[in-house]
Amino acid sequence: MTKIKVDFDLCEANALCEAFAPDVFEVDDDDMLQVHTDDVTDDNRDRVEKAAAACPRAAIRLEG
Repeated sequence: MTKIKVDFDLCEANALCEAFAPDVFEVDDDDMLQVHTDDVTDDNRDRVEKAAAACPRAAIRLEG
């Protein structure tokens, strides 16, 4: 199964990923990225791939 991996040292928490996949990514009140699931499913694959591609720091990658 494909998994979502986030490099939190690179992440700027600018919420572009959240705009594409709010069910997966959320920037909390402390400006920290929260990942609600690390599983890529048939239902979220398109949104997660767009979120990863939109990340300006390439902090999101898909493995597996």
